[in-house]
Amino acid sequence: MVLTNSTGYDASHIQVLEGLEAVRRRPAMYIGATDSAGLHHLVFEVVDNSIDEAMAGYCTEIDVAIHNDGSLTVRDNGRGIPVENHPQYNRPALEIVMTVLHAGGKFDHDSYSFSGGLHGVGVSVVNGLSEWLEAEIRRDGKIYRQRYEHGGVASDIEILGDTQETGTIVTFKPESAIFEDLEFNLEVLSARMRELAFLNSGLKICIKDERTEKENTFQYYGGIVSFVEYLSSNKETLHKPPIYLMQSRNGTQLEVALQYNNTYNENIFSYANNINTREGGTHLMGFRAALTRTVNDFAKANKVLKEDAKLTGDDLKEGLVAIVSVKLPEPQFEGQTKTKLGNSDIRGQVESMVYQGLAEHFEENPQVAFAIVEKAIEALRAREAARKAKELTRRKNALTSGGLPGKLADCSEKDPSKCEIYLVEGESAGGSAKQGRNRHFQAILPLRGKILNVEKARLDKILKNVEIRNLIVALGTGIGDDFDIQKARYHKIVIMTDADVDGSHIRTLLLTFFYRYMKPLIETGYIYIAQPPLYQVRKGKQVNYAYSNNELNELLKSIGKAAVQRYKGLGEMNPEQLWDTTMNPENRTFSKVTLEDAVEADRIFTILMGDQVEPRREFIETHARYVRNLDI
Repeated sequence: MVLTNSTGYDASHIQVLEGLEAVRRRPAMYIGATDSAGLHHLVFEVVDNSIDEAMAGYCTEIDVAIHNDGSLTVRDNGRGIPVENHPQYNRPALEIVMTVLHAGGKFDHDSYSFSGGLHGVGVSVVNGLSEWLEAEIRRDGKIYRQRYEHGGVASDIEILGDTQETGTIVTFKPESAIFEDLEFNLEVLSARMRELAFLNSGLKICIKDERTEKENTFQYYGGIVSFVEYLSSNKETLHKPPIYLMQSRNGTQLEVALQYNNTYNENIFSYANNINTREGGTHLMGFRAALTRTVNDFAKANKVLKEDAKLTGDDLKEGLVAIVSVKLPEPQFEGQTKTKLGNSDIRGQVESMVYQGLAEHFEENPQVAFAIVEKAIEALRAREAARKAKELTRRKNALTSGGLPGKLADCSEKDPSKCEIYLVEGESAGGSAKQGRNRHFQAILPLRGKILNVEKARLDKILKNVEIRNLIVALGTGIGDDFDIQKARYHKIVIMTDADVDGSHIRTLLLTFFYRYMKPLIETGYIYIAQPPLYQVRKGKQVNYAYSNNELNELLKSIGKAAVQRYKGLGEMNPEQLWDTTMNPENRTFSKVTLEDAVEADRIFTILMGDQVEPRREFIETHARYVRNLDI
């Protein structure tokens, strides 16, 4: 029997991509995406190389500069990338590092004990995705430079002069044909630089935006203790200073800092070799297990808990601020994006260190231990009350049609990815929205008044609030331990409030609730803010809308004298106007709520919605000049 290939697919169709062509052809495989997140990932890859030099003890300063032409420079005072010929490949080491995947010093533990860039693809990927890249090296008393274009070598290494300094300077301009967004964001980059400065005690990191002349400098000699203190600022802490534990064992360095405050939320960040492990992993599991065991042992030994009672990890989350940082020779991350640590032995090491260190600290500082135990016992009682409140919520909503709130005007579409829900301020605006919407894919949930400020309340009290209960049931995700984003009934959740002070307050209350209790909705990109117009401008039969004072002025310049109506609230718009300006997918303007900087977001929510008055006053005074539309 003879087999023939009728499809025309034979050996000649097998492609071998040379050099960095694979990176340019499939960039998302290496940096996750070609959007803004992917663009900033390029910077982090270059900075991580400098950080590795700092962890090795050779770098004390890193400078980042955003240039007017869209390029960016990362400079460090480390050892400088080697420039001499590689003995095996007979090419300059610098050239190999910049043009060959999986090449670098990170595989050599004599050069780097710890490294965040273990895949060895970082800077070569940056080169491959850049229009051009220039590397300037200072080492061995000389200044060397080499240029690359579209991932390939554009010049030989040249000597620019003599120097007594050492270090590496990398300047690159991302490829416009590859990236959807070419604008570097100072705030996004600053968030990561601040984080790295906390994690590397004493390291000085400066970042400057030449487009605006803004710059930030980060340097913290207290390391992760300073990090915890920063996270705890504007909160009333239960004990001072933060508890700090550190241990080096079998080539692995473990660091933990924690502190409790009087809030009802947990704020914990975990890192492996300076990489933010947002999905946690074995190091975080070890920390949680040790914390729960130590506090329970202390409570039982001091007869604070009943014999049959036991505190859970959930009880110990309330008011906890913690940093868990491990540095290890061979980290096992899940994928190139490195969001979860998988080393099985790390769990036991962290659990052992934290249990031993905490037990000693509690023995020496019993007042700290009692404060933590008391806070956890209060959380235990509240958790039980919240469980009963959730059961009551389920029973009450089971009495309404389909188990959904009676005020909800649902849509007929059943595919959540095609559905959107508007959270509308007030019954009047809710009525207009219900009449003006597209019933096929748009649902409306009117909110009466302001919801509870969840920053100042425990979950059991939150669940007693009717508006919040209706919201939880309408969204379908559950809350707390029951939260499951896969059960979300809508993939667009739109906050639609009046453009006045009360509307802004309601919007902030809702965002605080989502951030504290349904954060994955923000992280997944499901939360949006509608942008209704501020003005209707009518001249004869011609009707236009302006969404800001600047737009109004430009509009009046172009059409001349006209009748201007200032909308004080959504309820002033009839259903047709609300649809045309704010709900019609062809015309509307939405702002997606993103979480670029979790640390800064937590700080701002604490300032705006927490108990401390002075920080809130300072924040308002500082940012008042940025307000665009103020309703008085």
